[in-house]
Amino acid sequence: MLLPTLATALGLIPLALTAAVQIPSTSAASSAYPITNQGNHRARDPNIIHYNNEYYLFQTGSGIAYSKASDLSGPWTSVGEVLDGKPSVIDKGNRYDPWAPTVIQHNNEFYCFYSVSTIGSRNSSIGVATSATLAPGSWTDHGALINTVSGQYSNISPYTVSNAIDPSVIVEVIGGQAYLTFGSYWTDIWQVPLTADLLSVQNPQQPNAKHLSLTTPTSQSDSERPEEASWISYKAPYYYLWFSKGFCCGLDINNLPPAGQEYSIRVGRSSSVTGPYLDKNNTDLLNGGGEVVYGSNSNGQVYAPGSSGVLTNYWGRDVLYYHYLNQSIGLANDDAFLGYNYLDYEGGWPVVTTTSG
Repeated sequence: MLLPTLATALGLIPLALTAAVQIPSTSAASSAYPITNQGNHRARDPNIIHYNNEYYLFQTGSGIAYSKASDLSGPWTSVGEVLDGKPSVIDKGNRYDPWAPTVIQHNNEFYCFYSVSTIGSRNSSIGVATSATLAPGSWTDHGALINTVSGQYSNISPYTVSNAIDPSVIVEVIGGQAYLTFGSYWTDIWQVPLTADLLSVQNPQQPNAKHLSLTTPTSQSDSERPEEASWISYKAPYYYLWFSKGFCCGLDINNLPPAGQEYSIRVGRSSSVTGPYLDKNNTDLLNGGGEVVYGSNSNGQVYAPGSSGVLTNYWGRDVLYYHYLNQSIGLANDDAFLGYNYLDYEGGWPVVTTTSG
């Protein structure tokens, strides 16, 4: 996400969805989506993996705090921080408060990809830390994979026009090639292939970059292209590119963006991990496409959901997880909560549901 986020709140945080104040209607389509399943935890930019019968939740803030639980509804128990109280070795931005982590397990190693930047800046980096065990204190910070504005290879396309934040990584189903997908505002979402050890970009001086999404700017400024927080999932025979679009941060209950312009979760699909990704109307995401899968609903009880990921085989189902705000509680960055919904696939397109049945 473009803005830095919360001083992390750890532990179980119950959430009552009963409004304490009168909530303005956010959208005529606010009832078009089912209400969230509560994760009962404050989290912004959540990322979840399953390991040894536990779910591990990584989130923005405080050196990438992470917690664990036996179920997505909690209770969540603090494990520690990836950077363990130390700054990132990347010497720019807010090094003590990295954003938007993505953690994957690959070749018996855990990789935590993270962003370092400052508010509204394109002077950003995506770094990576590794651990063999997930234990606090076991992570090794390897520094930057890619840089924009300053740092190694920042003068090479596509880093000259993109923003190196919001990483996600997928390993191709056939062949095992890994790809880093990233980007926020400016020219939106890009993808580059990684080396086998996931610690650098293949052919870094001439990366085989793919441009995956681009939207029309809301003003004359190219920094007003509000697509970010990409994630790629796979369900045969398609790869699905998920992303968030709209206003996410620094929101004011008395000055909300026009209904439908707040964060929502969108998707396109492709038979190839490198695209092109098309939406349900057959519009390329590079031409402003993107099927809205989940948005604000329930009269503000779920507002501006985004920064999503997909967890496969959760009790036999795919699950879309994300952070969201509840207007009756607050719209500050640290008011964000973990939510999730089950996914059905109709004609190869994901549809959000509430129940697991």
